[in-house]
Amino acid sequence: MNITVYCGANLGKDPEFAERARELGSWMAEKGYRLVYGAGDVGMMGIVSNAVLQGGGEVLGVTPDFFILAEEIHEELTELRITADLTERRAVMIEEGDAFIALPGGTGTLDEISEVMSLTRLGLLGDRKRPVMIYNINGYYDHFFRFMDRMAEEEFFGRRDRENVIEVTCIEDIEKVMMTAGQSDTGRNRLYNR
Repeated sequence: MNITVYCGANLGKDPEFAERARELGSWMAEKGYRLVYGAGDVGMMGIVSNAVLQGGGEVLGVTPDFFILAEEIHEELTELRITADLTERRAVMIEEGDAFIALPGGTGTLDEISEVMSLTRLGLLGDRKRPVMIYNINGYYDHFFRFMDRMAEEEFFGRRDRENVIEVTCIEDIEKVMMTAGQSDTGRNRLYNR
C-alpha cells in the first residue's frame, strides 16, 4: 500500500517537524508502506524519504524535469518518475496514493493536499477509502483547521467534507486511520450527498 506524503523542501524552525518526519518514515518502512513523494533530498522531503530508505522501505519519487536540472533530486530512490510539469506530478502522486498525509510545509504542500481534498469532496477518488490526513505537529495546522471549520460554518464546505479531512497528531493516529484505507467507499461523500 502506498502513502503519498506532501511536505516542505525546508525543515522549518521547530525541530520536532524533522523528528516526526523521521519517525513517520521509519514507521512506514517497518509496516511495509511505500512512500510516494516529490523526490526531493532536502528539508522535510529528505528526512522522510531517507528514513523510509534506511528502514529498508520503498520510495517512489515524482518530479518535473526542471527540478532535475536544478539538481534537487534524491539519488537513491527505489523508483523515480519524471513528469512534464507540476500538474502531471500532482496527478501521478494522487493516482499512486492509497492514503495521503500532509506534513508541515508551505504553499506547495497546501496546494497538493487541497487538490486531494477537493477530489475527495467530489467523489473522484474511486470507490475505496483513500484517507486524507493532516499531520498537525505542535499545532502547525491549527489555523488551517479553524479556517476549514469556518468554511463549513459559512456553507462553502460541507460538514461531511470537513470530517473527511482527518487531523492526526501522532503515529498511533495514522495507524488507526490506515486500518480503513482500501475499504469499500461506494456512495460516500459525493458532491450532492453532504
